[in-house]
Amino acid sequence: VENYRQPEWPAQQVPQQFHLDFAVEDLDAAQEAAEKLGARAAADQPSPDKWRVMLDPAGHPFCLNGM
Repeated sequence: VENYRQPEWPAQQVPQQFHLDFAVEDLDAAQEAAEKLGARAAADQPSPDKWRVMLDPAGHPFCLNGM
C-alpha cells in the first residue's frame, strides 16, 4: 500500500483499523505460536498475566486473552 504507516499502540497518532481479541487457554503457548507465525509482542503490556498485546507482521495490534 502506497504511503502505508503502521498503526501505533497504545498511541493513536496512526489509529488501528480494527482490533481482534483471541481467547486462549495458555497465554505462553499462544504467544509462542503467534510469534512462530510472524507476530511480535508489543512493548507496552498493561496486564501480561491476563492478556498479551501482540502485533502482526504489518504492525496491527491484537490481543491474546487468557481464559
